[in-house]
Amino acid sequence: MQIHVVQRGESLWLLSRRYGVTVGRIAAANELPNPDVLVPGQALVIPTPSPPGPKPAIDVNAFTFQFDPAGAQEVRRVGRHLTYLSPFAYRVRSDGNLEPINDTGLIRAARATRAVPMMSITNFSSTEVGSDRAHAVLGSTAAQDRLLTNILTTMRNKGYRGLNIDFENVLPADRERYNAFLQRAVNRLHANSYFVSSSLAPKTSGTQRGLLYEAHDYPAHGRILDFVVLMTYEWGYRLGPPRAISPADQIRAVLNYAVTVIPGNKILMGFQIYARDWRIPHVQGQQAETISVREAVRRAVQHGAEIHYDQQAQSPFFRYWDARGQGHEVWFEDARSAQAKFDLVKNYNLRGISYWVLGFPFPQNWLLLEENFQVRKL
Repeated sequence: MQIHVVQRGESLWLLSRRYGVTVGRIAAANELPNPDVLVPGQALVIPTPSPPGPKPAIDVNAFTFQFDPAGAQEVRRVGRHLTYLSPFAYRVRSDGNLEPINDTGLIRAARATRAVPMMSITNFSSTEVGSDRAHAVLGSTAAQDRLLTNILTTMRNKGYRGLNIDFENVLPADRERYNAFLQRAVNRLHANSYFVSSSLAPKTSGTQRGLLYEAHDYPAHGRILDFVVLMTYEWGYRLGPPRAISPADQIRAVLNYAVTVIPGNKILMGFQIYARDWRIPHVQGQQAETISVREAVRRAVQHGAEIHYDQQAQSPFFRYWDARGQGHEVWFEDARSAQAKFDLVKNYNLRGISYWVLGFPFPQNWLLLEENFQVRKL
């Protein structure tokens, strides 16, 4: 596999001649929106033979909140690349009960591809930060006992094999209570042969301030849990100004801290596989459109936009103007940025990768994942 960045005037026919690969194979590998039209700066994977040799074995998780049949179909399509599949998520109520989700189809699809179903619980929603819910549960042993009993019942009934705890916006004063709850969860779930993980905000130091960070105690999570998911994405927030969503320099800063307090073999690095289209100039509070990488490339081709590559963030972006004259700035992922993230996993000797989130087609990612790693199946 090779990565080629399109130069002005190049065509698939020219690339086919250069690399000795048919036009059809290049077009199919990249799922090109229009094989007859390329734009400068577009990164293509060229399916050339790979050199033989061993590949690092890693765990790969993917979250999904697509509970319809299309979501299950997506899991069947990419499940061979996954160690775990995590339907997101059972929301925790203040009394320790769980809000149900219709995850049966996703679990069935995961098991069909030998991906291990990992139950996910959370305290927040799109309309509620969840601090009060977490505080109520963490402050009550009765609520915690009820929650853990409900988790175990759900796992047995549904066929889950492990748990991911994603408590966000936990009050700083609840930090030690959160750590104690994690230990209680591990004690009960390990006794029933289940593994336990957590999702952690992307911290760069142990003293980082802010509601997202202070209650997430990296050393404690690393000591107590089987592994953690670092949520190394969302710098390019949908309500913020346009920028790379998962900039490599920011991820590197998080990893530089994380590996000093958590063993690398317990860390899954987060990787977002969607794109965002912001209107420019940006107005505070104006929401960006979240789209797939495939759709981002289609828009670049449609508008004849040259794709640029930010070397510091190791992320592609472009600008275009729509039919109404409105300016747009799009940040997305491509073969180059995916390879940069895979190199981080190798360089830091991490346990693997956790994708947020399925449902946004990014065909190059899966080809390069297979090129770089052997995905562990449990």
